[in-house]
Amino acid sequence: MTETAMRSIDGIKDISYPAAGSGSEYVSGWRVYAILLTLFLVSAISQADRILPFIMAEAIKTELSLSDTQVGLLTGVPFAICYTLLSLPLGRAADRSSPRLVLVLCILAWSAMTALGGVAASFLVLALTRFGVASGEAGAFPAGHAIIARKIRPERRGLAIGLFAMGLPLGAMVGFAAGGAIADQLGWRVVLVGAGAIGGVIALLVLLVIGPTPPLRQATAAGDSFLRSCVRLLAGPAFRWLFVGAIAVGFASAPFYAFAGPFLIRIHGFTAGEAGLAFGLLQGLMGIFGAVIGGRMFDRAVQSGTGRVLGPPAYLFLVASATTTVALFVPQGWMAVALLVPGMLSFAFMLPWAFGAAHLVAGKGREAQATSIVMVGSGLMGPALGPLIVGLVSDAASAAQISNGLAFGLLMVPVASIATALAMLVANRRIAEAFARR
Repeated sequence: MTETAMRSIDGIKDISYPAAGSGSEYVSGWRVYAILLTLFLVSAISQADRILPFIMAEAIKTELSLSDTQVGLLTGVPFAICYTLLSLPLGRAADRSSPRLVLVLCILAWSAMTALGGVAASFLVLALTRFGVASGEAGAFPAGHAIIARKIRPERRGLAIGLFAMGLPLGAMVGFAAGGAIADQLGWRVVLVGAGAIGGVIALLVLLVIGPTPPLRQATAAGDSFLRSCVRLLAGPAFRWLFVGAIAVGFASAPFYAFAGPFLIRIHGFTAGEAGLAFGLLQGLMGIFGAVIGGRMFDRAVQSGTGRVLGPPAYLFLVASATTTVALFVPQGWMAVALLVPGMLSFAFMLPWAFGAAHLVAGKGREAQATSIVMVGSGLMGPALGPLIVGLVSDAASAAQISNGLAFGLLMVPVASIATALAMLVANRRIAEAFARR
């Protein structure tokens, strides 16, 4: 990104920036790749730990005698509540203190809770462990983005965000494929305990590789509280529409990941291993392509100086809405999987664009804060209500003897995808107008 990426736009140009401290110099050479690889592993294990119950939902449902509504609650509400409560304070801590320390503590917290989920004997206990996982993961992306802002040069930051985000779809691939296969052989409890142990190793790697990240001297403007600066960001049209888009994408992505595996298993007769391999492998491949290419394209969009930094992901969401709708009602399983691919790509492709645009609008020294606010938007109502609504519709359809009832519930995904695209197009125009006023 160019120097414009270091400014705050959209009516908040008066924000002052922190002076670089002794631990905030940009790294070069092999250290860049070591840091990005470590952050990639962090995002991968966080996503794997988050989605493991999705692909193992049928096994968990059978052993603990759960309903689809309870599965929706298990996979949605804990993350929505904890993201809301903890993402902003953890983002503040990452901006104002050591993001490396924040990240290490978060990894240890969610890894321990993942492992404890493997010994849960009831819905309530398992739900409590998912609250613990969500509590730790709420700080992963804000702290990771704060590390990128301190360690990676601006002109490479979009790609760095993309590589960090690439861990999400690849983590989903590993979670779906390996988690489903291991669960078929050894059971879902072994999967959760093993995933928790891997997280502990990655926490140690973060501590050793990232290097010191001491507190910055000043993370907010003089006399400007964190809450007030959040309100000021949301008061700007560009960031406000980014936030609306984040809310919409939560309603699209949460049900997509929560019920895609069960949909393939119930409607098309896949085993958990087959569904995990088919869905997870494609999700991983689309994640690699989407995150890396999306990051490079975002850097070039910023360098163009036009401020049009959200158009491509918006158009991709419109395409994905159409293909996902068809995927829910085609008779062949392989065709359904193929038609879900644009949806998989859209979620990965938009990550560097959405977070990069949020950082651009927020300005230097507020990257973790901007990430936290976007996460609150995407992680609040959508994950809390989306899977729950899909589960309710599915249960109601089954009670009414309607075949393929889960597909009708999953129609929420293409509807929310259209809403995401529209919000991004408005935000794209607002950011371009702000650039033109500079």
